[in-house]
Amino acid sequence: MTRMTPFSSPLLLGFDTMEKTLERIAKSGDGYPPYNIERIRGENGCEKLRITLAVAGFGNDDLEVTTEDNQLVIRGRQAEEGEREYLHRGIAARQFQRIFVLADGMRVSVATLKNGLLSIDLDRPEPERLVKRINIAVQD
Repeated sequence: MTRMTPFSSPLLLGFDTMEKTLERIAKSGDGYPPYNIERIRGENGCEKLRITLAVAGFGNDDLEVTTEDNQLVIRGRQAEEGEREYLHRGIAARQFQRIFVLADGMRVSVATLKNGLLSIDLDRPEPERLVKRINIAVQD
């Protein structure tokens, strides 16, 4: 018995990489750090998105924001401080990696860190409407 996937339709061509990306996202169930995604109306009525991650305890040097193959990758690494004797340790110095898949044409406009919140603004410039005529070769 074969597995039917949403992208197995013969009308959807070239979406196999998207299917693999969706499978990878479904497997990553770690909820750290928590985040919000909000829609923001920009000037000229263009639509923007803002991703805000709660990264309390992380400094600017501990965070890395990159785009790789239509993915927004946010990494956080904290160096362990010297020897301390904790009576209770509820704030973990842990590493994280959070990945968001970006649609074609999405770009990161700015990333800011303020009061323990990392905000990343995304926008999608209006694409040019391209119409390309395909010549038909006649073979007799």
